[in-house]
Amino acid sequence: MPKTLINDAQIWYDVRGQGAPLLLHHGYTASRVNWMPVADRLMDRYQIIMMECRGTGESEHTATGYTIAQYARDVVGLLDHLGLSSASYAGHSMGGGIGFELGVNHSDRIDKLILMAPIPSGGIGPVPQFLLDQQLEARANHDRDFFIRRYRAGRLIPEHETDAWFEDRTDHLLSVSEGHLVGGMQTMSELRLEDKLAELVTPTLMIAGSGDGLLGPNLRDFERLPNADLAVLSRVGHEVAIHAPDDVAKAIDLFMQHGPTAPKHPPTD
Repeated sequence: MPKTLINDAQIWYDVRGQGAPLLLHHGYTASRVNWMPVADRLMDRYQIIMMECRGTGESEHTATGYTIAQYARDVVGLLDHLGLSSASYAGHSMGGGIGFELGVNHSDRIDKLILMAPIPSGGIGPVPQFLLDQQLEARANHDRDFFIRRYRAGRLIPEHETDAWFEDRTDHLLSVSEGHLVGGMQTMSELRLEDKLAELVTPTLMIAGSGDGLLGPNLRDFERLPNADLAVLSRVGHEVAIHAPDDVAKAIDLFMQHGPTAPKHPPTD
């Protein structure tokens, strides 16, 4: 799989299929794996671009650059490398936070914006230092059970959130760089774009899971967006593309073809 130097980081990416370009970006401690079921369903209609941000997957574990703003600049850098003046962008979780940043500050490069269970536009709130310290200590000690227990404690939808999935998530979390683990958490806490969403006129699709703890913030952010559509999927948790790949692919395909269904605030006269 190819890599290219973008903003002083070797970034992994892959391009598959033909059609309108659609870049898929993963979440905080995830990788391309979390988008693959949807990518497989869309690559016969779209040019699917996948990337792994610095500090994750096969991309370089850099010493610096772990901010939402830099992750967004890396997306733009990849579009430049691919010779694309613009593309549609789909981001999951932290990738959705990157989507907010792209829509607000790089709107000329984004044709359509898809936010799948995104972190809140106003950030995830302060993270107690002792929780981050616990994670770092468990990583240093290769304590897989610590993370497995934590994932099990948060299980909401047992038909999807299996022990095998928790094992896979733990593998991802243990593989990311410490810089990304710490910096990514900090930048998600510090995101402050909620007051800018009224200006985000790029056609946007919000996809949320009915069983995801971010459903409430996702609905509030949807209400702030002037040119957006909404899909809430039943019995789906935070790993939306894993839990409901057919429904996610269908929602994205319809949105890519037609945009939002109707103006959110039509004239009353």
